[in-house]
Parts: sequence; structure tokens; C-alpha cells
Amino acid sequence: MAVNLDKPHLWKPDVIRSVDFYNQWFLNFAPQAYRTKRTETAGIVEEVFNVTSNMTNISTDVLKANPHILPILRMSTVPPIARDRLIGLAGVSRSLVMNMEEEHRLPPRMSANVIDTEMQKISTILTRLLDRDILNWAGTNNTPTELDLSRSAAVIADRLCGMMSDPIIRNAQEQRQLAAIRVWLESKGYTYIPCGEGTVYNEMSPGTFTFHLNVRVNLESGSQVNIPVDTVVMPLTATAGDFPLLIEAKSAGDFTNTNKRRKEEAVKMSQLRSTYGEQIRFILFLCGYFDTGYLGYEAAEGLDWVWEHRINDLTEFGV
Repeated sequence: MAVNLDKPHLWKPDVIRSVDFYNQWFLNFAPQAYRTKRTETAGIVEEVFNVTSNMTNISTDVLKANPHILPILRMSTVPPIARDRLIGLAGVSRSLVMNMEEEHRLPPRMSANVIDTEMQKISTILTRLLDRDILNWAGTNNTPTELDLSRSAAVIADRLCGMMSDPIIRNAQEQRQLAAIRVWLESKGYTYIPCGEGTVYNEMSPGTFTFHLNVRVNLESGSQVNIPVDTVVMPLTATAGDFPLLIEAKSAGDFTNTNKRRKEEAVKMSQLRSTYGEQIRFILFLCGYFDTGYLGYEAAEGLDWVWEHRINDLTEFGV
């Protein structure tokens, strides 16, 4: 039974309320989320100071031993350089930089000699571009004070968080949305179970729920993959063989990005239906800038949703 997808007369009022809801959250909590992340990052920068002798030793050996520090080193240059700019300036392998930044390792299939050569190129570029205005002791015989280090760490952390501001806010919003779902479910008598090795989506006990659980689906190629689902709820009234309700939490701070990403949910729904049939229940939990164009697209794909400002609509889905 449809809950919101078949009620277009409610879409515009709900969009307005959802935008207001998101904006109020952003004004009240986003600055604190950003400041908290910046403080955490400043602590990490100070750790990088330790392993680089306060940025006076960005050698091949240091980079090889600490590949994860590369993003912070990129933010320590003037101007701060993006990942692709470093790859272009140094003339190094994208695989090397991606492994260092994403996997915090050296490429397992790259030979030691090539790694040494590539690392030397990175070291040369980073050392040459080091921002000596904020690292004013670099290239001198001066020893930085604790105040010098903390100030510099704060600047570098702010640069890095500035590059990551959207992901920081999205992460904080996702945590808040899942917390709202948890509070609501527990108020209805549901029990949270940790997502671990023993948690299987179609074997959960009635009245339980979990977060970030993988659900296996079939692809057109014949292979199978796991797709992550934000919230999986086995209704209190479920019986043997019943499939849980799958909920995807979505938030957005502007209308543009939602319309760019609207196909993602439709593809996931298509994969679930082709694997488990029409009885599969997959819905969206929306907060923020989702306009009627987005809603119409999802409705045409058979995707229903619950607005966070009307979270009690979850009862209409049998939970």
C-alpha cells in the first residue's frame, strides 16, 4: 500500500516543511559538527608534525612509513593542492596516491624501486611548496614553540575540513537521522542489534532492527554483490519467511545534488526487486531539499518515502 508516493497534493507542503526542518538543524548543529571535526583533525595534524619532525623531514622513508599523512601534507603547501594537482605536478601514478590516501598503504603490486622513485617526486614537490608563512620555522634553525605548532595545526586542519565540509555535514546529518529512527523504533518496542558477522537481513528476529547491513542482490551479468542498507527493520508482527523493511536515509542541503543522485535509489530498488520480487519493501527516509521533480521520479519508479518531519508515517509501513 502506498503511503506518500500517491499523494502529490501533499508534496509541495512537505518539501517546504522539510527544507525548514533541515535549515533549522543546519543553523543549530552543523557549526558544532564542523568545529568538532576541525578539533579532531588538528590533533591528527599535530601527530603528523611528530612523524615529520615538525614538517622539516618529508622524506621518502617518512612517506613510505606513513602513507596516510599525504592529505595533511597537501594542505600544508601554498597554495593547498588537490589530489589530482599533486599527481600532475609530481608526475606520479594515480594508483600510488589513491592507495596512500584511501587505503593508507603503498600499492601492493608496485615494485619497491618504482615506489622509491615516485615517493621522491612527491617529497620534492611537497617540500618545495611548503607554506612557510604558517610553518615559519621550516628552512631555519629555529625550533617551533608549542603555540607555533598548535596555531599551524589549526590552520592546516581548517584547510582540510574546508575541503571536506560537505562530507562532514552529510556524515553528521546521517548520524542524526539514524539516531531519530532508533529513538522512534525503540519507543515502539523494537530492539537494536549490532551489525556483525552473525546478522543476516532475512533471519532477524521480529521486533529487531540494525544499521548499515549488507543485502545481497543479483546483477544482470549474473554475478552477485552486496548493497549496504542504512536501516533494516523486522516488524514486530513478522512471521517466518517475512522480509524486513529496508530504509535508506537521505538528506540534502540543496536541490541540485538531489536531482543528480535520484537514479541511485531507483537502481537499488530495481536490483532488489529483480532479486526478491515485488514483495520487497524499500523506502526512503527524507530530510532536506527534495523537490517535487525528485519525488515524481522516485514515485514513477515505485519508491515510497517517509519525511523525517512526519516520522510517524513509519507505522503505515507496518513497523
